[in-house]
Amino acid sequence: MNGRSFGLKLCLDCQRICSRNETVCPRCGATVHARRPNSIERSWALTLTGALLYIPANVLPIMTVGQFGEGEPDTIMSGVIELVNHGMAPIAFLVFTASILVPLLKLLGMFWLLIAYHRKVEKDLSLKGKMRLYRLIVWVGRWSMLDVFIISLLTGVVQFGQLSYVSAGPAVWAFTAVVIFTMLAAMSFDPRLLWDAQHSSKGETV
Repeated sequence: MNGRSFGLKLCLDCQRICSRNETVCPRCGATVHARRPNSIERSWALTLTGALLYIPANVLPIMTVGQFGEGEPDTIMSGVIELVNHGMAPIAFLVFTASILVPLLKLLGMFWLLIAYHRKVEKDLSLKGKMRLYRLIVWVGRWSMLDVFIISLLTGVVQFGQLSYVSAGPAVWAFTAVVIFTMLAAMSFDPRLLWDAQHSSKGETV
């Protein structure tokens, strides 16, 4: 049983409980739906777009680290190695985590949640685990632009004439798009649909 079976809806803007007949929230004026319209379709489209953009984000140069006027464009991975070689190991670790590890795990997590919705796995513990994963994806989203901020900071700070410099590459735009699309995918996904899918697979009223 859930709120929808009792004729209740939740306003996602102000968290007010609304009745079935209320299409507009009396408190904040937002449109109220029992579930986010086209949630699964939008999440699939945004997640797939983010996954496609993840390729150029890792293949194209993301920055150039140079000294004495010389430097070669680096991808994220080669840039991490270059930062280590220049004695910036902590920054290299942050770039690797924020640019490679976190986006990949977010994409895999969203794919898993979407596939889990279609499979309708009937395990309460597994379902609770999916909800924790969804909350983690949303929480991590706020830190996803960390390495873009780091590169921007390095570009402005590590400038000592011809001695040392850092410049951003085209992959920054692709990576920024990956971050935006994965955040939108998580925001578009309605986790309540996981519970609906489980209840419907058991023949329960949702």
